[in-house]
Amino acid sequence: MIPAGARESTWHAPDGWKLRRIDWPAPEGAPRGSMLFMPGRGDTYEKWLESLDQWHGAGWQMTSADWRGQACSGRLGKDALTGHIDDFATWVEDYAALWDSWSRHTVGPRVAIGHSMGGHLVLRAVVERRIQADAVVLSAPMLGLHPAWMPSRLLYRVAKVIAGMGDRRRPAWKGNEKPELVAHARSMLLTHDLSRYEDELWWREQRPEIEMGAASWGWIEQALASIRLLERPGMLEAVCVPVLLLGTRTDSLVSWPAIREAARRLPKGELVTFGKECHHEILREADPVRDRAMDAIREFLDRAVPARG
Repeated sequence: MIPAGARESTWHAPDGWKLRRIDWPAPEGAPRGSMLFMPGRGDTYEKWLESLDQWHGAGWQMTSADWRGQACSGRLGKDALTGHIDDFATWVEDYAALWDSWSRHTVGPRVAIGHSMGGHLVLRAVVERRIQADAVVLSAPMLGLHPAWMPSRLLYRVAKVIAGMGDRRRPAWKGNEKPELVAHARSMLLTHDLSRYEDELWWREQRPEIEMGAASWGWIEQALASIRLLERPGMLEAVCVPVLLLGTRTDSLVSWPAIREAARRLPKGELVTFGKECHHEILREADPVRDRAMDAIREFLDRAVPARG
C-alpha cells in the first residue's frame, strides 16, 4: 500500500501536461537530504516503494513521478498500452522542470536516482546541465540496447527505417518486455525474486490504469538517438558530479558493455557489477543482491554527500 505519510498529487509540466507524483517527507529530526527517483520505461513508482521506504527510513525526503505518457500520466501511443515518445528531449524538459520545482522545496544534499530508461534520462539531464544534483545513482541505466555487439549507429539506422515504414506509434512487439515471451517468462528478465515480481502484478490488479506494454517503433528510434547523443566524445567526460552506476553482466534489456564504458568515461564514475545472480531490476532482486546494491548506494552517498554534523 501507499505509505501513510506519503502524498500522491498532480504536477503540471510547463506545457500543462499533468504528471502524477508522490512525495514522502523526511522523518522528524534533521533530514539526511532529498532524493528524486525516476522509474524506467513502462514503469511505475508503486514498484519501487520498498526502496523508497528504506531510503526514507535512513532520513531522506523521497519524491518520485511518472514519465509523461506512462502509468497515470496519460498516453502518447497508438493505444492505451503502447509506450511512445516523439523525442526524448520532451522527457528531459519535463524532468528538468520537475527538478527545478522540487529542489526549491527540498533540503540538500539533493540526489538524482534513475532506473533503466529513467537512469538514461537522469544522466542526459546531468550531461546537458539541466539539473544541479549533488550526487547521481543509476540502476541498470539504459545506455545501450540489444544486441549489445551491434554499434548504436547501426541499430539507429535500422530502427529509423522500420519506424518510417508505418505509424511510428505502432508497437514494436507483442507482449510486455520482449518479443515472443509469455508473461511468466517476463519475470526472468527482471528479477529472481518471485515475490517482488508478484508485487508488481498486485499493483496492476489494484490500479489497472498503470499497465503498459510494448514500446513503439518511434520510441526505439528516439531511444537510440538519445543513446548516440550520450556517446559523443566529451559528453560524459564533462560531468563533474559523482555518479554511481549499478549493472549486471547478464542484463537482457540494456547493454552491460555500454554501462561499463560510461563508468569509465565519467570522471567521478563508480561501478558496482553483478553477474548471473542478478537480472535487470537490481533494486527488486533477491535479498543478497538487493542488500549489496543498497549497501553500495549508502556507502557511496556517505562519501559523496556526507551527512551534516
